[in-house]
Amino acid sequence: MKYLITGGCGFLGSNIASEILKRNFELIIYDNLSRTGSDSNLQWLENQGKFKFIKENINNFEAISKVISEEKPDVIYHLAGQVAMTTSISDPRLDFETNALGSFNILDSVRQYSPGTIVIYSSTNKVYGDFEYLEYKETDTRYICEQYPQGFDESMNLDFHSPYGCSKGSADQYMLDFARIYNLRTVVFRHSSMYGSRQFGTYDQGWISWFCQKAVETKYNNNAAFTISGNGKQVRDVLHADDMIELYINAPAYIDKAKGQVFNIGGGMENSLSLIELLNMLEEKLDVNLNYIKLPPRESDQKIFVADFSKAQKIFNWYPTVSKDEGITRMLEWVDDNNIKKVVSVHE
Repeated sequence: MKYLITGGCGFLGSNIASEILKRNFELIIYDNLSRTGSDSNLQWLENQGKFKFIKENINNFEAISKVISEEKPDVIYHLAGQVAMTTSISDPRLDFETNALGSFNILDSVRQYSPGTIVIYSSTNKVYGDFEYLEYKETDTRYICEQYPQGFDESMNLDFHSPYGCSKGSADQYMLDFARIYNLRTVVFRHSSMYGSRQFGTYDQGWISWFCQKAVETKYNNNAAFTISGNGKQVRDVLHADDMIELYINAPAYIDKAKGQVFNIGGGMENSLSLIELLNMLEEKLDVNLNYIKLPPRESDQKIFVADFSKAQKIFNWYPTVSKDEGITRMLEWVDDNNIKKVVSVHE
């Protein structure tokens, strides 16, 4: 098997790449190393095995089409992207060219040069919009949507909000349509929140990692303060890297059932957390008092997104196995072990 991972030095990409190297498969990593921590992840991967690395932007059709036409990979994990909503608002052209155009470049290259290649795309729950048409109940620590007690499935209406929602949503729909029109073997995973080792979170992306960093920073400096957006009651379901790896690595084996389809992916209701609940958990685990300031809510932020992953469970025989308690304990250990106090200073 030959694998191509775009964004292979990011959090999700490096974890999948590590597993591929363990299995002694052929691997090509395509990444422009623009993300915080990507250089570190590349060095980490280089210590694990041999692979071909290409430093290039995904919006460069000539570059990516050359790789696909020459290598003809069996599987492409298309993970490269602009990942922050705030960045999409401040620089919508960069967001479009990375997410929408970059994804189109992948598809058009596969269509022309390697139509048998499986393409698995990492999409987002943001394609569903802000869900403000739903009714919510507010408790002391979280919002609850009683209409969807098991979370949201793939039948929810698409409603692209923000440039990020538009660019990821466009790519999401192109993936599905190229399966319809050109019979490409594409699969779309619409993710909720992912976390785990090799994730260098920032204030606007990777919230579990970011607040674990802030908590560890507080452990070493009791005066450390940080900000949160909104009242902290917004809810997401969290999925650990180990469960993500299992899904991505095993998905190609189910391609005949899964091609041309979309799947909501997350930890499910059992692994859902509000921001306040996470902060309370971090205080308890580290025996600290976190000092944070509340800012206005972010534009188009969802009060709740919890994935109903029953479709993925049925097609891929997959379900999350790492609990939120176990996963966040592991995340804190990784943050502390990797001396994240120094890494944090890069973001501030």
